[in-house]
Amino acid sequence: MRTANPALNEAIFKQAAEDEYSVTTMTIGGTVNKTAILLMLVLLTAGIMWQRFMTLGPEAVMPWLFVGLIGGLVMGFVTIFAKRWAMYTAPVYALLQGLLIGSLSSYFETMFPGIVIQAVGLTFGTLFLILTIYKTGVIKVTNKFRVGVAAATGAVFLVYMATWIMGFFGSTIPYIHGSGLIGIGFSLVVIVIATLNLILDFDFIEKGAEMGAPKYMEWYAAFGLIVTLIWLYLEFLRLLSKLRSR
Repeated sequence: MRTANPALNEAIFKQAAEDEYSVTTMTIGGTVNKTAILLMLVLLTAGIMWQRFMTLGPEAVMPWLFVGLIGGLVMGFVTIFAKRWAMYTAPVYALLQGLLIGSLSSYFETMFPGIVIQAVGLTFGTLFLILTIYKTGVIKVTNKFRVGVAAATGAVFLVYMATWIMGFFGSTIPYIHGSGLIGIGFSLVVIVIATLNLILDFDFIEKGAEMGAPKYMEWYAAFGLIVTLIWLYLEFLRLLSKLRSR
């Protein structure tokens, strides 16, 4: 059993379930509560960045954007490799990602008024739709499904890494980042892949609760879900900006 989200996989839950120091076990309800807390923390710092941008201008948020980007990446890896500390590291990750999200959202909003509320609505609309589909069993999470989503997610990661590296040399992958049909099609494909990752996240959170993972894994599982939600939001933001640029 595999998942495309590196923060959530079967080996992690098995290892956690064998934790001899665990007293209470992970529950779905507890994970939902932790996810809500992390979302609130993301919104808190995002709101602060939004306010700074709108009152002081882009220069006031630029340093914080890089703090959120680099700090969030570092704290994300710390959380993955130090799962026991997720109750401390996951909230810090959420606060740092809020700095990034708030700064980027402000930039997009000035260029395309109304785009942020649209992206937020699409993100949470997709979340609840996919959760409903998952609970009704319309989509079955099979091994082939997991492998396919994992492979697709890995391909997207390689494309973004190539784009990032090429950017240092003043180049980029043609078409996929533009507002043409190819660029829009690419964004739609990535959004579908991110959405499918939500299904895998739900499945593995459920499996973690069934396997009796320790209580701290609620924070860790919530962290994994937040990673996917932030990715999905940014992809919706990119897609909408491409559509508005046409």
